[in-house]
Amino acid sequence: MTYPYRVIIAGCGAMANTWADYAKERPDTEIVGLVDLYEEAASSFAKRHNLSCPTFTNIHDALEAVDANIVFDVTIPSSHYHIAMTALQAGCHVFGEKPLAESFSDCTDIVHTARSTGRIQAVMQNRRFDPRIRAYRQLISSGTIGQPGYAGADFFIGAHFGGFRDLMDSPLLLDMAIHTFDQARYILGADPVSVYCHEFNPPGSWYKGNAMAICIFEMSDGSVFDYRGSWCTEGVPTSWEANWRVTGEKGTAIWDGHDDIYAEVVNALKLEADGKPSFLQRAERIEAELPVMNKTGHHGCLEEMFAALEEGRLPETDCSDNQFSMAMVLASLESARTGQKVLIADLLKTTGPSS
Repeated sequence: MTYPYRVIIAGCGAMANTWADYAKERPDTEIVGLVDLYEEAASSFAKRHNLSCPTFTNIHDALEAVDANIVFDVTIPSSHYHIAMTALQAGCHVFGEKPLAESFSDCTDIVHTARSTGRIQAVMQNRRFDPRIRAYRQLISSGTIGQPGYAGADFFIGAHFGGFRDLMDSPLLLDMAIHTFDQARYILGADPVSVYCHEFNPPGSWYKGNAMAICIFEMSDGSVFDYRGSWCTEGVPTSWEANWRVTGEKGTAIWDGHDDIYAEVVNALKLEADGKPSFLQRAERIEAELPVMNKTGHHGCLEEMFAALEEGRLPETDCSDNQFSMAMVLASLESARTGQKVLIADLLKTTGPSS
C-alpha cells in the first residue's frame, strides 16, 4: 500500500515522540525514515515506536534512499536551515519545530526556496492551537475593549533543561521567546514595526548565556507590546503561555495563561450627581467563550499543516507568516547587542508583504 503522505523524521530526541505519535494516528501517513546524528538514537526511536523503516545519520542519504514527500524537522535550532533547504530542494514539504532558522538571511532563504519550489515550510507554533488563546483573541478582535493600545506579557519560568540550551548565548530569546512573540502577533492581529530590547543574565542563573530580557515592540496596529521574560526565575512561575494584559479604548482584557480569561469594560461614561465623571469608572466584567477544538497543541498545529496540504493552501504557521515572529526574535537580539532601537521593517524589505 502506498500512503499519500510519506514522512522522514529528522531528529530523534524527546520532542520527536509527539510528532511520531501524531503521524501514526493518521491512516494516510507512513513514517518511511528516521534521521539522527547518532545512529543508536534513531534505532532506539524506531524500536520504541514499533517502526520498521530504515535509519540514517544525515538527511541527504535519507532523501536519496526513501520515497518521502514530507520531512518533520525536530532537530536542534542550528540544524533547521540545513534540513529545510535540503528537503525543500529535494521536493519535500517541511514541517519543523521552531525557530524557523537562527539568522534572518537564513529565514529569507527558506521563504524564497519554499516559494520557488512550490513546497510548504511550516513552523510548530503550538500555542496558537489552544482554545484559551483563541477565546482571548476573539474577545479582543470582536471589539470588546475597543482598539488595543497596549499588550503586555510576563513569562517567568525556572526551566532546568540541561543540554544545548544551557550553553546558548541567548537561550530565552532564541529558543523560547518566539512562542510569546508569535502569540502577541496572533492576539493583536498585528505585525512588528520596531523593538528595543535589554537582555541580561541575572544572579543565580544556571545558563551560560542571557536568560532574561525586557522588550518593547511597536506594532503595525499602533499598539505597543511589552515582553518581560525569564527562563531562570525560581518561585511563583507564570504559565508557559505567559500572563497577558491588553488595554483598549473601552477596557482591559486579561488572560492569566491558565483558565481565567475575561475583560472589564466601561460601556458609557458614568456621572456623579453633580455631572462630573467619577474618579474611577465602573466596569462590567465580560467572560470569554472557549471554542470547541478537536485537537490542540502540537497535534492541533500538525492537523492544520496537513489540512493545508489537502486544501491546496498555506498553513496558518507557514514560513511566510512565521518570518514576522522570527523577525521579532532576531531584531531583539540585534537591539540587545547594539543598545539601540531596531526597525524591524529593515529586516523584512527583501521578503515582501505579510501573507
